[in-house]
Amino acid sequence: MKFLANLKCNHTRASFAEYAKILDTNLSADDDVSVFVPFTAFDAKEHKFKLGAQNFYPCVSGAFTGEIGKAQLDEFGILSVLIGHSERREILGESERLLRAKFDFAAKNGWQIIYCVGENLSVNEAGGTKEFLRTQLGNIDTGYANLIVAYEPIWAIGTGKSASAEQIAEILGFLRTLTLAPLLYGGSVNAANIGEIARIRECGGVLVGTASWDATNFLNLIASSRERI
Repeated sequence: MKFLANLKCNHTRASFAEYAKILDTNLSADDDVSVFVPFTAFDAKEHKFKLGAQNFYPCVSGAFTGEIGKAQLDEFGILSVLIGHSERREILGESERLLRAKFDFAAKNGWQIIYCVGENLSVNEAGGTKEFLRTQLGNIDTGYANLIVAYEPIWAIGTGKSASAEQIAEILGFLRTLTLAPLLYGGSVNAANIGEIARIRECGGVLVGTASWDATNFLNLIASSRERI
């Protein structure tokens, strides 16, 4: 099972060094863990987890103020990227056109792409989730060999309100009809609900936000998944 930590706008270089030390001390070679860190916390050290980028601009380098390109990611050996997270769609206004440009650039470079999809509460309550997700995935090549799709219902991200196991199973089952890529769930994943989530047939892992910001909490979540599978 894959465990992806999205640290978002948290951790300094110093605090991430301590975070990484805790993970490296406690993870085993069999653990499939990736950590998406703030750019300022990137390091070039060997870890028992993979480092990933929360964001990038589809360029090698250039006149793109405030952005980070392939040249900067290459310096730290970053080969895994998040695309389409709802916070970048909703808060920062990333369009489907930009998301497709990011996807195409990442795919051209052979990067592992974690492509995030998910509906807001109004779409969910109106029964439009599946068609909404179909449209979001229609923007990319779902046959890309190094693709991972993460279902993160917006109404469950950082709210403490996770979708039920039945809801997650239904949506992941639907997404399986659209792609053969590994499927993840994200949205208020924690040590208390990881057991149920881990038992869902099509769930190949989790994209964890708040519960991953503290290294010990993240390790406890990983351990809880093993106990309850």
